[in-house]
Amino acid sequence: MKNPIYEKMRNNPKFQQLVQKRSRLAWTLSLITLTVFYGFVMLVAFQPLTIGQALSEGSQFTIGLVVELAMFIGFWLMTWAYVRRANGEFDAMTQEIVREATRGGQK
Repeated sequence: MKNPIYEKMRNNPKFQQLVQKRSRLAWTLSLITLTVFYGFVMLVAFQPLTIGQALSEGSQFTIGLVVELAMFIGFWLMTWAYVRRANGEFDAMTQEIVREATRGGQK
């Protein structure tokens, strides 16, 4: 059973644009995350002495700790950026698509 409102929404060019924008952003952020994370894992695997070096003479902080902290903060910032865009631009587009579908495309 197909709902005519859902069909109008799926056939709306704005819906296709929304799907493209959201997918592009999700894939970009995923690629960044995987590259950074697995890059760090490879660094641990092949250059363990590098990440174990102290930042400076007598410092308790190592390069690995600082890089991991930077990754943690970076991942939080990417999540924040996605949520901000999803709650702003993507939600506005979704509301417009639903409004057009329920009104029959009238403005």
